[in-house]
Amino acid sequence: MRRRHLPLHRGPALLALALVGPPACARTGAPAPEPASSLIVGARLIDGTGAPARPAAVRIAGDRIAAVGDLAPRAGERVVDAAGLVLAPGFIDTHSHHGGGLREHPDALGAVSQGITTVVSGADGGSRHPLGEWLRELEYAPVAVNVASFAGHGTLRRRVMGDDYRRAATPDEVDAMARLLRLDLDAGALGLSTGLEYDPGIYATTEEVIALARVAAEAGGRYSSHIRSEDRRLFDAVDEAIRIGREAGIPVQISHLKLAMRSLWGRADELLARLDSARAAGVDVTADVYPYTFWQSTMTVLFPDRDFDDRDAAAFALDELAPPGGMRIARYEPDPSYEGRTLAEVAAIRGEDPVTSYMALIARARAENAEESIIATSMDENDIVTLLRWPHTNVGSDGGLDGAHPRGFGAFTRVLGPYVRSGHLRLEQAVYKMTGLAARHLGIAE
Repeated sequence: MRRRHLPLHRGPALLALALVGPPACARTGAPAPEPASSLIVGARLIDGTGAPARPAAVRIAGDRIAAVGDLAPRAGERVVDAAGLVLAPGFIDTHSHHGGGLREHPDALGAVSQGITTVVSGADGGSRHPLGEWLRELEYAPVAVNVASFAGHGTLRRRVMGDDYRRAATPDEVDAMARLLRLDLDAGALGLSTGLEYDPGIYATTEEVIALARVAAEAGGRYSSHIRSEDRRLFDAVDEAIRIGREAGIPVQISHLKLAMRSLWGRADELLARLDSARAAGVDVTADVYPYTFWQSTMTVLFPDRDFDDRDAAAFALDELAPPGGMRIARYEPDPSYEGRTLAEVAAIRGEDPVTSYMALIARARAENAEESIIATSMDENDIVTLLRWPHTNVGSDGGLDGAHPRGFGAFTRVLGPYVRSGHLRLEQAVYKMTGLAARHLGIAE
């Protein structure tokens, strides 16, 4: 299967430079000149394997790493003195929404400013389709990062079922999704992603997902999942992801692993024990984590039964999942004056209790088919540390280029800063979780 070229060094996942697309001469068919080389000297090298830092020089030829070790400059070679600095691989963001903003922000500043040189799009069941057309556009676009993508189950489901998706798919519809999935896999998709907490994926049966995951497995792909619940039914949702991996014979990557409910706080070890048990039974299940106690999504995501008139469900959400003072309106198209305010503040402005305001805001946005999103605090810092230290979690931002949530421009640096300085991870471990381990979880060898 053809995959989008990612310039990862063979063996250790070392990225000193990351350039998207071939040089201009390769595009025109002209002979490629001998690439100019640069030599980086004087740095402490952390190579992305988890090995201890060591002094080493790195030679870059064109957009490739040519040599690593005790190297002397060549005649005419550009020498970069990195004394006192750490040289590390460019980071791979395995769960990113940066790709969606590259047309408006080709510099990808939110990504590259935190060391990310490769972003993986198509997360949470949403992707471009046909994927090949988008990747071809990017091949010649002046964007600052490498881009790969999963094929989104939700995208395929909407293509096949249209607006009639609030039900189980028929066998013929699953077959139609499989045909579209094969096209995206042939175009270079890394595998299948799902967003089982979102429409339309929330209405899919486990059997539907298994059938499509088998198609991805046949192509050597992976299964990346925003699982069906990160709160009330977390452990059931994890079991479902494990079952999909086992029955489809496919590696599973759980997206932004978290315990997003107050009554779940402190149970991270129990959650990881379940994942370790699955791994011991032969299921290759891994996860990514971002280092924040607050998330960003829609207001409606907190209603797993999709009954937005259920006041008890709304009250439960505000009590256990996202307290009014910890839920901030990031976007509210019907009334932008609410943006930047907490739900508690909005309720006070409206002269209502928070539950009433929450339900009213959802009802208006749905009636107007308007965009809305929230940033809400639901996680415990101690759980995040426990999850991040698990040997099989890599770092992912889950962020975009819009700047609404700091994870889009600060997830990787927050790990390298506070988490390393506090002793939660060694610097070499942190870099490994951003490079070598991330590449392994994506199935990228080169």
